[in-house]
Amino acid sequence: MKAMGNPRVFLSYSRRDADWARSFAEALKQRGVSVWFDEFDVKPGEPLRDALESGLRNSDVLVALLDPEYPSKPAVFFELGAAIGMGKKVVSIVPKDLDPTSLPLNVRLRRLDPFDAAFHAALARISHGGCGEKPLLLA
Repeated sequence: MKAMGNPRVFLSYSRRDADWARSFAEALKQRGVSVWFDEFDVKPGEPLRDALESGLRNSDVLVALLDPEYPSKPAVFFELGAAIGMGKKVVSIVPKDLDPTSLPLNVRLRRLDPFDAAFHAALARISHGGCGEKPLLLA
């Protein structure tokens, strides 16, 4: 794994959060952070599963933008589970109204950051290597 001073970030999100996720990915890139974001990194015709797996394997940190529909989204659940299984740092960003009990135990045991407050806080944590072990809760 790469030194956390310059982490490689895999961004996991729901399509409904695509605009927020894209802005976040661009802001991280502007700060010199290497970001895997499907809109930037999946080539036309490339099998999505292969691209996701490669992106996860080559990252140090998974940033998961979770929403109330998260438990019903198999792709996000797969990405989180794979990252945890690979021993990656996980930063979860959630809306204020998300019931934390709907999240898997491995995610609940980490610090959560809320969406509205998390943009700048998570940017700072990730771009300075301080990913921590707990999810970020949005206020």
